[in-house]
Amino acid sequence: MLDLMLCLLGFQLLGEVLTRALGWPLPGPVLGLLLLFAALWLRRGVPAMLQRETPRFLGHMSLLFIPAGGALMAYAPLLRVHGWQLALILLASSVITLLVTGAVLKLLLRRRLQ
Repeated sequence: MLDLMLCLLGFQLLGEVLTRALGWPLPGPVLGLLLLFAALWLRRGVPAMLQRETPRFLGHMSLLFIPAGGALMAYAPLLRVHGWQLALILLASSVITLLVTGAVLKLLLRRRLQ
């Protein structure tokens, strides 16, 4: 699992370095994920190490919610004041995401059937 962690952290670091060097308004981990996707696409497959270790790694992903829970407790006063705005934004963005995803899927299925 150490190989997988080093691979993921390496792509995250590369994304962070690139976003800071180029001044892009994009989080480094997001760019790192895009770079990982591009590397896998160019390779035309997933390396055996990723295929083997990813299921074990995903089993521990719930640990990533611990910092988020701590942040909720730390920012509780701010959330009491502006929580309804945050909830409204999250609801609206979720609905928009679902609608756009559905429209893209419908378009792609229509193209595939033609």
